[in-house]
Amino acid sequence: MNTRMPASSPAVLKIHDAAIRLFAERGAQEISISELAGAAGVARGTIYNNIPEPETLFDEVASRVLHDMHLQIGERMTHLEDPAQRLANGIRMFIRHAHEDPWWGRFVVRFARNDDTMRKLMDEPPSLDISRGIQTGRFSVAAESLPSILSLVGGATLAAMQSVLFGRQTWREAGEQIAELILRALGLDPDEAHNISIIEPPSLVQGSKSTRRSRTR
Repeated sequence: MNTRMPASSPAVLKIHDAAIRLFAERGAQEISISELAGAAGVARGTIYNNIPEPETLFDEVASRVLHDMHLQIGERMTHLEDPAQRLANGIRMFIRHAHEDPWWGRFVVRFARNDDTMRKLMDEPPSLDISRGIQTGRFSVAAESLPSILSLVGGATLAAMQSVLFGRQTWREAGEQIAELILRALGLDPDEAHNISIIEPPSLVQGSKSTRRSRTR
C-alpha cells in the first residue's frame, strides 16, 4: 500500500476502536448501533453522523486496521533493501503489535484468514518482498510457490500472534522463532536466518490510538 487512507476525525477513530473491541469479542461481523454507541461512549446520533453506512462498518474497520499497520511498517523499513530482513521485520512487528495492542491482535487473529478484504491486505505486502527475494536469488524457492509461501507466512504469523495473546510465548520468542523458520524454509543458511531474526524490530505502539485506550498488559 503506497497511499494513506483519508484522515478520520477523533469521533470516527473512537468509534472504530470500539468496533474493533466488539468484533473481536463477539467473533461476528455485525453489531448493533446501540452496542457500538455504548462501547464508544457516544450517543446513537454520533454514530449515524460519523458512520453513514453502518452495514459497511466491518469492512471499513478491517481495511483501516491492516492498511494503517502496513503503512507504519513500511515507513519504518524505508532504509532496508534486503528482502529477508524486511520479511522478518514485518512478521515480528505484527507479532509484537499483538502484544502491545491485544484488542487489535484479537481482531486480526479472528478475521484475517476468513475475510477476503483482510486476507488480501495481509498477503500483499509480504508478497512483494518474497517476490523480490525470489527474483534476486535471495530466496531459493520457485516463483510458482508464492501462493503456498504466503499461506505459510500468514498462517504462522497469526498462530504466533495467538500464542502471544494466550500467554504461551513472549512476543520476542514467538517472533524470532517464526521468522527464523520461515527464512530457513526460503533457503537461507541457518546461522544467517537466526542472526536476521534476532534483530529487534521497532515498536508501533506510538502509532496506534487503540493501543493507548485498550492495552490490557
